[in-house]
Amino acid sequence: MTTYKAPLRDMRFVMQDLLNVERHYQSLPACEEVNQELIDAILEEASKFSEDVVAPLNAIGDEEGCRMLDDGGVRTPRGFKEAYRQYVDGGWPALDQPARYGGQDLPMSIGTPVREMNGTANWSWAMYPGLSHGAMETIEEHGSEKQKAIFMEPLVSGRWTGTMCLTEAHCGTDLGLLKCKAEQTADGTYRITGSKVFISSGDHDLAENIVHIVLARMPDSPPGTKGISLFIVPKFIPNEDGSIGERNTVSCGALERKMGIHGNSTCLLNFDGATGYLVGDENKGLSYMFTFMNFARLGTGLQGLAHSELAFQNSLAYTRDRLQMRSLSGAKNPGGPADPIIVHPDVRRMLLTQKAFAEGGRALLYFASTQGDILTKSDDPEARELANHVLNFLTPIIKAFLTETGLESANLGLQCFGGHGYVSEWGVEQNVRDARIGTLYEGTTGIQALDLLGRKVLGTRGKALAPVTGFILDFCKRSRSQKELRPYLKTLVRLTKQWKSLTRKIGFAAMRDRDAVGAASVDYIMFSGYVLLGVVWAASARAAYRRLEQGTTEEAFYRAKIQTAEFYFAKILPRTTSLLETMSTGPDSLMKMDEAEFIF
Repeated sequence: MTTYKAPLRDMRFVMQDLLNVERHYQSLPACEEVNQELIDAILEEASKFSEDVVAPLNAIGDEEGCRMLDDGGVRTPRGFKEAYRQYVDGGWPALDQPARYGGQDLPMSIGTPVREMNGTANWSWAMYPGLSHGAMETIEEHGSEKQKAIFMEPLVSGRWTGTMCLTEAHCGTDLGLLKCKAEQTADGTYRITGSKVFISSGDHDLAENIVHIVLARMPDSPPGTKGISLFIVPKFIPNEDGSIGERNTVSCGALERKMGIHGNSTCLLNFDGATGYLVGDENKGLSYMFTFMNFARLGTGLQGLAHSELAFQNSLAYTRDRLQMRSLSGAKNPGGPADPIIVHPDVRRMLLTQKAFAEGGRALLYFASTQGDILTKSDDPEARELANHVLNFLTPIIKAFLTETGLESANLGLQCFGGHGYVSEWGVEQNVRDARIGTLYEGTTGIQALDLLGRKVLGTRGKALAPVTGFILDFCKRSRSQKELRPYLKTLVRLTKQWKSLTRKIGFAAMRDRDAVGAASVDYIMFSGYVLLGVVWAASARAAYRRLEQGTTEEAFYRAKIQTAEFYFAKILPRTTSLLETMSTGPDSLMKMDEAEFIF
């Protein structure tokens, strides 16, 4: 089984040295008292919970899975329910939720490290409380006052959990095809009829109620995405006083048999005239659901980070101990029969790749969470507008890039273990299986890529890209005084200019052939991710040089940051060269072959 130790030192590096979150909190109303002492206390307690309670259940959840009961309910793996009870009793669900609903009103950027620790320790378990955040955001932003009064406090406390019910068996990502029906009744509620598939945490025994956020279509609604409405459909219908009432007619029809995350109950849900409550206006459901989806996309990016971190930690421990062959540069363990495999260059390549993706991804995700703080808590309209712009741009990149690199890291972790990684004893093959879904749900990498390039960049005629490239060029200009960074900064300036020019080239090509966007989009989003992670690693190196110049007792930690940045720029960032080439070739080689010519 895998082992997990919360990377508190690196979390503090990102929050203190890179993001200076204390100063950030001073600029936000009602957050002035959030200081490093409070942050450290939260991280310490969260690390104990993730390491001691959640992590030991990871292998158990994978081996046992979930089980349907005779009454149609779902039983989670051994220990999951007790761990969730401890989580609720500790007040963790309410950490960064509004005080008016019983939350602690702390910033999103404090909740993010807590979710990271639980997710890395046991992604299957962490999904149960994790999906509730999107449900809360959706109801808070779009629900009526009565809906907020009924549903928010139980969700915030963790007594109830949430899900999102989007797709159906015939739909996939094309939600305009959904058939789930909503018919209004005399009392103003709706009868929801249809089936939803791939519903994570769709039914379980952890909480007393489950609040499903459901997309459905009214009888007279227009076809396609313009005719979709959003509904709250609880497992148990609340009474007027908020207590649990009668069982709703929504049930688990089957548990999905799947590749990974066995400890989470991914369900086919049947709605048999279930009572639902319309959220907001009819036919605006898809736009409302993006509140949930955008939160979920950031959460899925966090999943990619979690798999990178888990792969790195376990690979590092194994490669230090595993003896095999001698170093080509001379024996490093002369008293033993062989050298530890960590001395071999190719093993170093795999370890450093995992480290670069885990620590760089953490910094990128934590930065995004500070923008979430500004968006939800700042009283400065211009600051909120900019934060919203930054988050909208970063969200598809974080989701796609971090899940792709998380899967790569998980595979490299297995490779470090060799044949021992392919068997289940060490748990690293579970990490690969669990990681695989990340590039698929909440919109595949291809869907995220089309969103970024087609809608956000070309759809705004490059206006969405301009602030990002401007920030990078400004960062490079401000960092030139650190002479050791100049080679990195020169590379970033070159890539940023190529990013802008290539975007224009794709835009002109798309005017002649719309397939030019789809042909370039995945390469484009990966290119974007590599460049942004380059900025993160240049900033990390700059912070490390400054701390070394000031004097520190942690020289090894900061030297490792500098050396990882050096590795990233030497061995990972050059991947952008091939991406630039493939993006420049257009769609002809993809689209020229007739469908009938796909023969074998």
